[in-house]
Amino acid sequence: MKFSVLIPARMASTRLPDKPLADIAGLPMVVRVAQRASTAGAFQVVVAADDLRIVQACESHGVRALLTRQDHASGSDRLAEACEQLGLDGQDLVVNVQGDEPLIDPALISACAELLEAHPECSVATSAHAINDEADFRNPNVVKVVTDQAQRALYFSRAPIPWWRDGAKAGQAALPPFPALRHIGLYAYRAATLRRFPSLPPAPLEQVEALEQLRFLWQGERIAVHITAHVPQAGVDTPEDLARVRRLFTG
Repeated sequence: MKFSVLIPARMASTRLPDKPLADIAGLPMVVRVAQRASTAGAFQVVVAADDLRIVQACESHGVRALLTRQDHASGSDRLAEACEQLGLDGQDLVVNVQGDEPLIDPALISACAELLEAHPECSVATSAHAINDEADFRNPNVVKVVTDQAQRALYFSRAPIPWWRDGAKAGQAALPPFPALRHIGLYAYRAATLRRFPSLPPAPLEQVEALEQLRFLWQGERIAVHITAHVPQAGVDTPEDLARVRRLFTG
């Protein structure tokens, strides 16, 4: 199996300015992400950046990087441009790894790519894990996914889905009798699907839920879901997150 890892990185961050270049034990965060992703068995690992400073930082540490436009509305739009620059198209497999995930599990990256290759009827693959905490189930910041019997996504939502009607009536915990699934924001795409993404209008469901992946379902694309038993390490969104990750790298 041959796949590429693309890492979108942009400087603008309201909670953590210049986040891609934040130092983690002597290396910029985006370089840490690329190094980790490089152990997943990818054909190539490329950072798609919106700022020349990110490109220069990557190249100084032996990481390939592309300069993309600054006005992209989302990471998927940025990766669509990166696919064009790299000449990726058709059935080429691309895994989108977020640039603020220095603790990403390489096995999860390869599992998503393998799942998409194994399901030619799907255009996208992603991952999820079981929710065991009722507070997470109710939390709108925790995105949930429900699947069909072939583990293809039926819907993503910030709402607690599936809702256990009879359990709620009996005053029991809201967690359903079979595992509810928390979506993990890691995606594998067929390059043709990713390159087509910017031309697709935002879907009404996507706008209501503020979940970009619903655009694919709205268009009739199928999304395969890899269910992992392991809860992934959290990414870096805040200065507190950065401090936590720094401690892990320095021991």
